[in-house]
Amino acid sequence: MDIELLVKLTSRAWSLNILALLHQGVPGRQAPLLAATGASRTAFAASLEHLVSLGLLERNPGHGHPLRPEFRLTEAGVQAASVAAEIVAMVPDDAELKLLRRSWTVPILALTRQPRRFSGLRSDLRVITDRALSSSLKQLEAQDWVRRDIEISARLPFPTYQAVNLGCEINRVVGLTIG
Repeated sequence: MDIELLVKLTSRAWSLNILALLHQGVPGRQAPLLAATGASRTAFAASLEHLVSLGLLERNPGHGHPLRPEFRLTEAGVQAASVAAEIVAMVPDDAELKLLRRSWTVPILALTRQPRRFSGLRSDLRVITDRALSSSLKQLEAQDWVRRDIEISARLPFPTYQAVNLGCEINRVVGLTIG
């Protein structure tokens, strides 16, 4: 998975959960998926439509009522759903799952296999604001998924960020391809 797809995928709160549920065999109709996620109808519908627009889900032709369609994973969706299922399975705690649903959590963890500077993360995430990156890093550090170190070998000290603990496991599962 590349960083651009990962950023787009995680920009909707319930996208990873929906993909994980489909991977686990939950029927691709809205009612079973909605019940399994526990999301609000509005947020769920936005996430579902977002997955269709990314080409990870498609309407199952010939199945379902036009007002209650059935969805299935596309070829790209099968790969993304496998990754999503592994990530979601690692986070059984509700507080951690809430952090995982935030837009920038998984992309930041995917980029921090090695120690990274704030500016490097910002340039790789392109559309992130300084405030969103700073806030996300603080939340990940508080959850102990990212470690902040001060690099003092340079003339001017600077902080670096690296995935640790569960953050490191999520990084491994994502298997980001940069370039």
